[in-house]
Amino acid sequence: MWDTVDGMPVWQGGKTDWAAAAQAAENCGAFRADCEEECVADDDVSCYNCRFRRWTRDSFVCMKERCL
Repeated sequence: MWDTVDGMPVWQGGKTDWAAAAQAAENCGAFRADCEEECVADDDVSCYNCRFRRWTRDSFVCMKERCL
């Protein structure tokens, strides 16, 4: 599910791998919901709705290790 680019975890599923992003967030002890207006996925618990994700052109980077 993740690649590492320049030392940063980048989501392989791009911006539309809804089921896998929800499953990954369910298994992540660091998941924290972002504010409502920043949430894009129907599933409340999804990497797409996490406060630690930072969008890129094609996907997102997980910042949880740098934010905690």
